[in-house]
Amino acid sequence: MPHTIHHQEQDAKGAFYIEHNNQRLAEMTYSRTNATMIIVDHTEVDPSLSGQGVGRALLDALVQWARATSTKVVPLCPFAKAQFDKDASLRDVLV
Repeated sequence: MPHTIHHQEQDAKGAFYIEHNNQRLAEMTYSRTNATMIIVDHTEVDPSLSGQGVGRALLDALVQWARATSTKVVPLCPFAKAQFDKDASLRDVLV
């Protein structure tokens, strides 16, 4: 089933996430360093969604948002960093 990815940002923290029955099953979190830069610090996917490409879908949503808002990304999260290392098409949003 396709998952709806939500985005929230409050103060200097934000997340792209998938929720089911008011429970977050997957999320990619970030901290805002300034108006045009974020640090991706964590990705977590519930085992029930394992193997479905959910982590990559969260990253794709974050990259799409970063492009639309001219936000630069620093991937400190090991998962996000590995994805950027593997896929050159995403690197335009990197600092």
